[in-house]
Amino acid sequence: MNKKFKTIVIGIVGICLLLSAVVYIKYFTDNTKAITKEFYVKIPTGSKYEEVKKIIAPYVKNMSDFECMASLRSYEKNIKPGRFLFKKGMSSYSLVASLRKNVPVKIAFNNQERLENVAQRIGSEIEADSLKLMTSFRDSLFLKKNGFTKENVIAMFIPNSYEFYWNTSADKFRDKMLDEYRKFWNKDRLAKAEKLGMTPEQVITLASIVHKESVKLDERPRVAGAYLNRLKQGMPLQGDPTIIYALKLRDNDFNQVIKRVLYGDLKIQSPYNTYINLGLPPGPIAQPDISAIDAVLNPEKHDYIYFCASVEKFGYHEFAATFAQHQVNAKKYADWLNSTGTKR
Repeated sequence: MNKKFKTIVIGIVGICLLLSAVVYIKYFTDNTKAITKEFYVKIPTGSKYEEVKKIIAPYVKNMSDFECMASLRSYEKNIKPGRFLFKKGMSSYSLVASLRKNVPVKIAFNNQERLENVAQRIGSEIEADSLKLMTSFRDSLFLKKNGFTKENVIAMFIPNSYEFYWNTSADKFRDKMLDEYRKFWNKDRLAKAEKLGMTPEQVITLASIVHKESVKLDERPRVAGAYLNRLKQGMPLQGDPTIIYALKLRDNDFNQVIKRVLYGDLKIQSPYNTYINLGLPPGPIAQPDISAIDAVLNPEKHDYIYFCASVEKFGYHEFAATFAQHQVNAKKYADWLNSTGTKR
């Protein structure tokens, strides 16, 4: 009797071990193919189970095993949109688990010249395309409610690194950027803007000109100081970067490279021409980085009104408090440009 009982027990244990081995092999061993190391799978919003299977099919070795595990874990009834990480060697269990862990996308952007460029940049990283993003950014109710215009709403996008889920909608992305904008404009920055007699949008508009005028971070507070001196004296800003922006806008070509502003260019009829229009242009001519914004908020105190590119310190400028001295500096730079053959 004991031997018979032992035989039965051993048989049951053996069957259990065999079943365990089958289950382990079926659901907990490598079920991937065509994956060298790791790969992100994107499941669009509103996807059905059959659509998910088509998306992941190129990377799953045995779809039947995946389907069994998906059914056991009720995945087929709980599809999540997003960006999911697949790795080489993942089992069916791991694949289903991975499809429940939405991995954020890290997005960084700066120095985009137009809102369209911002939308294209973001649209290449998240599910919402550039058209949906532009529609959201320029929504009239949103603009009115938050004090923006179509020309200056680009100021809302503070250049930095952010994390978003891939399936973030256009409106949610926009609203997140508004939150970040409000956080950026803390009490200290708002107080400095008010002291200058400027709104945050105006500060960023001027910062965009400073940003384009000088690539040298240590020089930007001096450039900002010169522009602010012009504004205080009621002078036109006379910023060459605004002329370049106006030319690109006129030609509808923001890929062209303009190295030299000609005298005739200064007459272009555009609200962005700060040679013929007093004050600031309607909005930023690019996304200024934070150093340029803070340069406007913390400008260097001096008497300089004029500046032009230096031929002795590449990337920097020569500053002058008088027009006579500026003419000397400007002629030196013009002569250098002529010697290089630069026409445009």
